[in-house]
This record gives sequence, C-alpha cells and structure tokens, in this order.
Amino acid sequence: MSMELKKAIDQISKDRGLDRSLLVETLEEAVRTSVTRKYGDELDLEVNFNEETGEIEVYQFKIVTEEVEDEITQIALEDAREHDPSVQLDDEMGFRLKIEDLGRIAAQSAKQVIIQRMRDAEQEIIFEEFKDRLSEVASGIIQRRDKTGWIINLGRTEALLPKDEQIPREHYKRGDRVQAIIIDVRKEGRGPQVIVSRSHPDYMAALFKREVPEVDDETVQVMGVARDPGSRAKVAVTSRDRDVDPVGACVGIRGSRIQNIVQELRGERIDIVVWSPDIATYARNALSPAVISRIIVDEEENMLEVVVPDDQLTNAIGRKGQNVKLASKLLGWKIDIYTETRYNEANAIGRGLDQLASVAEVAIEQFVNAGFSSIEELRDASDEELMAVEGLTPEKISDLRAAINFLAPAQSAADEDDEATEAPADGENAE
Repeated sequence: MSMELKKAIDQISKDRGLDRSLLVETLEEAVRTSVTRKYGDELDLEVNFNEETGEIEVYQFKIVTEEVEDEITQIALEDAREHDPSVQLDDEMGFRLKIEDLGRIAAQSAKQVIIQRMRDAEQEIIFEEFKDRLSEVASGIIQRRDKTGWIINLGRTEALLPKDEQIPREHYKRGDRVQAIIIDVRKEGRGPQVIVSRSHPDYMAALFKREVPEVDDETVQVMGVARDPGSRAKVAVTSRDRDVDPVGACVGIRGSRIQNIVQELRGERIDIVVWSPDIATYARNALSPAVISRIIVDEEENMLEVVVPDDQLTNAIGRKGQNVKLASKLLGWKIDIYTETRYNEANAIGRGLDQLASVAEVAIEQFVNAGFSSIEELRDASDEELMAVEGLTPEKISDLRAAINFLAPAQSAADEDDEATEAPADGENAE
C-alpha cells in the first residue's frame, strides 16, 4: 500500500505538471492538519514522507520530566527509560504515531486538504504559464455562453472572450474552433481568468507575424495598427532591408498572405500603409486613396491640417468618416481636413484680420473675443461696438476703418441698385 502512494504522487505530478516536491509537502501538511484536529494543537509533531518505503511517518515529541503535568507534551523519566535506558531529564523523545488510527473523519479531512492544495498549486502553475503568454494567439473550442461573453476551452483552462472584444456581427455556436489573442490574465477566486480578444489591434499584428515570414523575422516591421473591427483597418509597415518591399511582402503573391488574414477576420478590409518618420509623408500614406494637396503640421497641438482638392473630400473622409478616423488613430495625431476652396477662403479672412490687428495695434484674439471673425463684421460694426475690442481707442478705430476700406471697400448704394436692375441681353449668359 505504501509504495502505491509513491506511485500515485509520481503519476499526479506527471499528468498535471505539478512539482513533485510540492505534492509531497502538501501531503505532509494534510496529515499534520488531520493529526492536530484529532489530538489538539499542543502536540509537537514532525511529519515526513519516507521516499524509500513510500510511507508517511508521524512523530510526536515529548519532554522527559520527573513529574508529568501535561501528558500531551511530557513523559515521566521512568516511562521514558523503558524506551531508551540512556535518556536523561529534559531530553526530547520522539514516538511514532500510527496514522491508520486517525479515523474516517480525519482521513476525509486530509483528503480534502490534499485536493485543495493540489488545485491551488495547479491554478498557480496555469496562471504563471498564461501570464507569460500575453500577446500570444491561442486557439480553443467554444464551450458555452454567459452574460459576459463566450467561454473558450483552451485545454488546461478556460478563457473568456468578452462581448466588447468580439468582432461585430460575428456569430459562434458551441463546438466552433476559434482563435484570439491573450490580452490579460487575472487571479480570481475560481482560478486564473484568461481574457482573449479578436478585435484588439495586437491580434491583427500577430496574424501578420504568423502569415508573413518577413514580419516574423523582423525584416518587415509592423509600426502601428488601427482597426474598425469587422469593417476596415490600416496597418503601417516598414522594411529594414531596402531590397524588400514591405507592402508587397505583406500582400504576398496574388494577395495570398493578406487574404488569409482577411478571411480569419471575416472579411475585414485592410489598407497596408508605408510608415515614415516624417509625419506629413506618413499622413499622406495613411489617408490613401485620397489625393492630398498639402499638409500643415502643428507639433505643439499634435494636429495636422490636411488640404485636399474639392473632389477628393469624400475619399479623404471616407464612409461615415472611417478613413480619416483610422488614419488619425494610426498616426496618433488629430486631423482636420479642408477642401482647397474652403482653406483658401479661411486663409484670406485670417490674413485680412491679421493685417487689421496690426494696423489697430491689438492682438487678433481681441477681435475674436469681442465676437468679430471677419472683415465684413468689422466693417459693419458701429464705433460703440468696436470699442468692445480690448485695446481699441477712438484714434485707433479711425485708422482701423481706413484699413478696412482699403482691404474690403463697401459698395455704394448706387452700385448695388445698378447691379440689381441689370439683366442679361437675349442669347447671353449671366456673369
């Protein structure tokens, strides 16, 4: 029977991947707990697993005294010499206890302790294993659904695919095989909780690493990913080897590599963008397929003003603003898009206000703070209204009006009347 215990320890250690010494310590602690529950905490015990015999050996130690005041912790000198004639006062003697005499309740208690300690040890091993697998793609079988998401069987443990980490409009049923990226591992009362995602940008990066050898060996690097899961994504790549085209490597022959990723993501369209250290060049690439006229970079505000031809506004913004949103997320910059017409008009107004501010010797912000955003508004304002502009005096208002008349002279009433009464002759187009 004793050797069967040793074989059981070896088998459990092998099957569950548990440290054998940890199992032995757990077994010893379980027996110690059972003995103290039966005989009390006062016992001075030593519990050891004998590797040669495969037995659990339990020894109780007592102090040798002249008179016994506590039979649990003391033994009389006369009784002690019956076991060992050479024993002296104050010596400590050990007596082996038969754990077979512990009884059914104590044995059941020991069994429960062993099971719980083994479960705890197994859960700790699983936690340590998956904690080191963060950002790794895991594959498993859909097991069931609960209120938080889908439960996936990964073999040694279960993973949770939360609702907000799923690809929209993606449907599963029990028994489906699914893969996702591990994004978190938490310690909980029931054991380690592995959280996986299919919508995380890192999942797409991991798929490129799996499908594109040049990404796996870091010849081609994925510099950023922006996703609208299930709909569209932008992936920025660059090559460390000038002879390797990063876009071509990711697309593959006849699109074979990129198609494998698209299929895994249920048809999500992927734009592969060439990364550049120059933010303006990077932005042009990210906003493709739109044609860009010019880009104004504001590094302090981390903002880009992008000017496009009037007929390119729809391409630049994209359906429901998707193209510019993904580009902004990919770059990490705010992007404002203007048509050339709108930008030129805004600039003309801005330049005019700047000139007027210079003439009046006030900051342009003072005009804006007083509610004036165009030359026309200043031209039509009364002197009392202009006095609301901080820093303006009657003398400066006079200079300001002279400058306004020069930049945007008002039409006379007569001219307006003439234009109103003019009509094109027969056969001519209205100008």
